[in-house]
Amino acid sequence: MALRNIFQEGEPILRRIAREVTSFDERLHILLDDMAETMRKANGVGLAGPQVGISRRVIVIEPEEGALTEMINPVISDAEGEQIGAEGCLSVDSSKNCQVKRPMSLTVSYFDRNGGKHTERAEGWKARVICHECDHLDGILFIDKAYRGKKK
Repeated sequence: MALRNIFQEGEPILRRIAREVTSFDERLHILLDDMAETMRKANGVGLAGPQVGISRRVIVIEPEEGALTEMINPVISDAEGEQIGAEGCLSVDSSKNCQVKRPMSLTVSYFDRNGGKHTERAEGWKARVICHECDHLDGILFIDKAYRGKKK
């Protein structure tokens, strides 16, 4: 495993729509391992391919220690409810942390590193992390969704 550079706001790759993964091979496994190590070293809870300069639809999340999930080509569906909470990002200066409205629960379908299909329900903090990382795959940063209303 190796640490990867985390691209910062202003880098064009962070604003591009990432491409689907079609090969579930050793290169993908190395990328996933490197992303998990990089995320943990940076004290993050999620990291997307574009954040390490790879325009592929790949995310790793660890919303709680020891609960690492790798998601390839994730698709969110059935989002319900809402939550408003503080967000930050390894690719954005912490002075820009802000409140963001996200669904309270969602269903996400994705492939694992070996091409196995999964569907799971996520709520609360985990749903927030998944939404944040999936936005990266579509060239969206959390600051684009800064909540300007009153907190409920």
